[in-house]
Amino acid sequence: MRSRADAVSEHAYEQGEGPRVDPRTGEVLWVDIKAGTVHRALFEAGALHVVTDYEVGTRVGAVAPLREPGAGWVLAVQDGFAHLAEDGRLTPIASGLTSGRDQMNDGVCDPAGRFWAGSQAIPREPRAALFRLDGDGSVTRALESVTVSNGIGFTADGTTMYYIDTLPHRRLEAFDVVDGELSGRRVIADVAGGNPDGLAVDDEGCVWVAVWDASAVHRYAPDGRLLAVVDLPVPRPTAVCFAGSTLLITTAWLGLDHPPAGSGRLYAVDAGVGGPPASAWAGTPATTWAGTP
Repeated sequence: MRSRADAVSEHAYEQGEGPRVDPRTGEVLWVDIKAGTVHRALFEAGALHVVTDYEVGTRVGAVAPLREPGAGWVLAVQDGFAHLAEDGRLTPIASGLTSGRDQMNDGVCDPAGRFWAGSQAIPREPRAALFRLDGDGSVTRALESVTVSNGIGFTADGTTMYYIDTLPHRRLEAFDVVDGELSGRRVIADVAGGNPDGLAVDDEGCVWVAVWDASAVHRYAPDGRLLAVVDLPVPRPTAVCFAGSTLLITTAWLGLDHPPAGSGRLYAVDAGVGGPPASAWAGTPATTWAGTP
């Protein structure tokens, strides 16, 4: 099955990433990694209407809500994790998880309230990692020898994690999850045509994967069958999320000498199936946290 996504944002973002729907407000959240910004918008009448933009002051790879209304968001920032308050104040939670040119990348909370986010190595070498941030601010290295940690998503019961380390294998993988520990790593699908990036799991347990440089989003069954393709008019979709049965897609013009018109905007398509809003982080705002790598 093939469909085509249409642009729903006015502005274009150099490295738009990590769209999420905040269950507390219904707002759509996303980041621009290169610009170091976090964005909040309402999706109404087929268009995104920006509510607030935050300049974080450092590169930011992912955003997830906290549980309580007004409690802000947890971020994966350049070298670790931080808390963003509604007034824009940024409080470090854990630093020093990356070094040199390396930086944190995509991240998402599991249904139990743990925030999972990974780093990417620059230049591309298998020295990055996937981290788990628990509600008390403690940090665990959940996976080593990663090159470009990207899409992360969980089944509704939290017992399976889908994961993408984009390079070198370009594939969708899965892990079993028990009390925040990973096991049973296995390949679900080899992703053809480009580099797999961000992902989301729908209400039927299928996985939607943005494919960078393929102008497409793929939908995979849990057994790896390719079920659907969403075409885009721009080459670099980066990540996806659900707003009801609408699939929202971030894109980027990063690295393109002559980006096609519309590169970097957000897109939407009727997915024909719903998906949940973002799970929330179990942490609470605090003056200091004692996270350690």
